[in-house]
Amino acid sequence: MESLGNIVLYFAVSLIIIVFSVMAVKTRKILRAATYLLFVLIGTAVFYFQLGYEFLGAVQIAVYAGGILVLFVFSILLTQNPADDTQALTNHRRFVGLLATVFGTAFLGYALYTMPFVEGISLSDALGSSDVNMQMIGHKLLSTDKFGYLLPFEAVSVLLLACIIGGITIARKR
Repeated sequence: MESLGNIVLYFAVSLIIIVFSVMAVKTRKILRAATYLLFVLIGTAVFYFQLGYEFLGAVQIAVYAGGILVLFVFSILLTQNPADDTQALTNHRRFVGLLATVFGTAFLGYALYTMPFVEGISLSDALGSSDVNMQMIGHKLLSTDKFGYLLPFEAVSVLLLACIIGGITIARKR
């Protein structure tokens, strides 16, 4: 049985992640948003440590909370004045954003639960069976065979690098 301390820690960190996620989205100052994102990433690392995945928690802190967030802040400081406030969204844009969020969440949820995840087994089937273990999931996440996720992961990292280089190029022209 789980200890009461683990349950309290889980709910406290969950609340912290939710609060800072909302604050990161709602603030108009972009450096504050990056700071709030730092707290969300550290909270996620706490979950990894709580689950016993010390290496994954350390990678979360070193790579995401450390490296990626520093790149975000560096890009922000190169491309704009951080003291500038952004304009408030109009009601029309909020409605369009909310509508896109609802449809995007529904589409991604459907795709997540119906797409084959491991050896032709969908996620909804894998959650109900004990045939899928962590070794199979790790192999699929880092494999290049059919339904492997290494290529999309690398594509996202190249896209992030291209965005940072583009931001630096724009900043130099000023």
